[in-house]
Amino acid sequence: MASDKPVTLAAIVGAHGVTGEVRLKLFGEGVESLQRFRAFNDSALTLSKLRDDGKGGAVARFAEVTDRNAAEALRGTLLTVPRSALPPLDEGEYYHADLLGLPAVSTDGTDLGEVIAVENYGAGDVLEIKRPTGKRFMVPMRIEAVPEWDAARVVIAAQFAEAD
Repeated sequence: MASDKPVTLAAIVGAHGVTGEVRLKLFGEGVESLQRFRAFNDSALTLSKLRDDGKGGAVARFAEVTDRNAAEALRGTLLTVPRSALPPLDEGEYYHADLLGLPAVSTDGTDLGEVIAVENYGAGDVLEIKRPTGKRFMVPMRIEAVPEWDAARVVIAAQFAEAD
């Protein structure tokens, strides 16, 4: 991708203890997805310690955060890295950030709108498409529903494109 937009890997959900550690909600593939990075948010936060919390999240310490008050002040902060810092993908893989904002077209050539969200409710990713009229619909990110995608667009099988 030519774009080097920030990609969100986690969010700070609160303080952990009194020494400045924070609890993280992870958006990637577990703690391992964060361990390759040391700097977040354009180097505003430097990771000095990270561990799995055993509940699907993580506990982190940042060099710039030294007490509970500073940790609490970061609640809601998203941890981002540049898109270029992420590892390359294998065929058929994608980063959510690469799909967001792409135009969506039907296999019959109809303009469907724009990808505005990628959700996962437990059975796989689902794209949310916003039509030019403002109406929204969702499509499972499976080969029969989304036969192709690239840096320029997402193609949706006509039978999965809800009528406007």
